[in-house]
Amino acid sequence: MELGIGIGWRPEIAEAVEALPGIDWVEAVAENLCTDHLPESLVRLRARGVTVVPHGVSLGLGGADRPDPGRLADLAARAVLLETPLVTEHIAFVRAGGPRTASPRLEAGHLLPVPRTWEALDVLCENVRIAQDSLPVPLALENIAALIAWPGEELTEGQFLAELVERTGVRLLIDVANLHTNHVNRGEDPAKALDELPVEAIAYVHVAGGLEKDGVWHDTHAHPVTRPVLDVLAELRSRIAPPGVLLERDDDFPPVEELAGELTAIRATLAAAGKARSGSGSEAGAHGSGGVAPVASPVEPAGRATATATSAAATGLGTDGARDRAAVAQTALLSALVAGTPAPEGFDHRRLGVQSRALAAKRADVVAKVAPELPGILGDGYRDAFLAYARTRPMSAGYRRDALDFAEQLLITGRPADDAARRRLTHWWQDRAAARPPRRTTRLVRAARATLIGR
Repeated sequence: MELGIGIGWRPEIAEAVEALPGIDWVEAVAENLCTDHLPESLVRLRARGVTVVPHGVSLGLGGADRPDPGRLADLAARAVLLETPLVTEHIAFVRAGGPRTASPRLEAGHLLPVPRTWEALDVLCENVRIAQDSLPVPLALENIAALIAWPGEELTEGQFLAELVERTGVRLLIDVANLHTNHVNRGEDPAKALDELPVEAIAYVHVAGGLEKDGVWHDTHAHPVTRPVLDVLAELRSRIAPPGVLLERDDDFPPVEELAGELTAIRATLAAAGKARSGSGSEAGAHGSGGVAPVASPVEPAGRATATATSAAATGLGTDGARDRAAVAQTALLSALVAGTPAPEGFDHRRLGVQSRALAAKRADVVAKVAPELPGILGDGYRDAFLAYARTRPMSAGYRRDALDFAEQLLITGRPADDAARRRLTHWWQDRAAARPPRRTTRLVRAARATLIGR
């Protein structure tokens, strides 16, 4: 299916997205949508013929456990509601711990890389097949950005993706900003990755901004798209005409004129690279209709014959042993990142520290979004208080639960020091921790009392 040029739909820029010219489709974070009704902005866009693709972030298909049936059912319901041609997710793990390791469940609140090994690939492929069987439309998976690399990896990114496509038939969502991120952070050549992966399997492409700090590239989705990222997009376009290209922006949203300018730069990059490809005489091999062409057989990675003979899939022994080993390894890594336990052997301690601080900062930012009353109550002290809390209290559920746990911890320790602020925080926590919200009369009495005491 030909998607065209799109942009990530977010509630904060819903009006801007509707006003942008030349938008063929949008992508919405699946977990931010209800399963039975849509935001009015998306309803209006769909009425105009704009395709909406749900983009999942919480399945954790690279994790040790099989995909959660409830999460899969929710994603399937959103696909049906949107009448979308496909859904997308990530090649990542997002949680660890639990019964396989007899340890508390830990949530990363972020997409973390899986090791590029044959055993990890066995687990990933089985999880992908389970997901495919549960969804009413095709699935495409995104390569992620990574600050850290697993020791003992056996495959390059391109080889890993090629093998995943060959085994499962899954489509690919290639994020060129993530290829650039892995170039800066892990020394991986984007052109080599594009040479090795089956570009014919690409469903669409992500383009996003970031920034470099102290030699580390941060894939922020909160900064303008840079020239190096557009250069990777041109590299991809020199090989294939992607069915769709989408601009992502998740924070620090600029004026609509700046978004339009970034989309113009993306269109210009695609046109220039396409013209160069056509001039070289290689365009004839592209899929002229814009749909995803049949997947070509990937290049045989070194060591494939030996790996095939010993993989769980080849021996018929199943993946339970591989899942147990993955569970231990992923729990050790995530615990080091969010709970301050010792770093697993073979990891770069400096990079782990950077990733750990980034995860804590993201938690603080997202909690401030899902519970904006907390920064309002705590004022300038919110961020320092939350980061201190995060150092000793890993996230075990979603961000809303995290906000409640943070408020509870503050109250247990007698904070905030200001009496009025502590009362407000107490009422906020009581209202949200209760089985049902307070009655309107209760809220009015509280508001009147707060006015009388001069809050």
